[in-house]
Amino acid sequence: MIERDLPGAGKLSAAELQAISRKSNSVLAGWEQASSGWRVTSPPTRSIAVYRAQSEEAIRKHAEAGGFPANRISRVTSVIDPTTAH
Repeated sequence: MIERDLPGAGKLSAAELQAISRKSNSVLAGWEQASSGWRVTSPPTRSIAVYRAQSEEAIRKHAEAGGFPANRISRVTSVIDPTTAH
């Protein structure tokens, strides 16, 4: 899970969010990964993304190549969601 400090992220327009998504996708091309996408939080200064990657270093390289901050990277060890109850 990647936490990115992005001042004003909650106020980005649809076009600005699309541009960020396209940049992220272009950096990820050819990288074996899965992403649940970015989630922008309130207050509008942060986004959270979940990626499947070989290492923390791979995530940092993606962030650097895309010009995105990666302020905190945490390993997800468990998931609690509606499917967990079954």
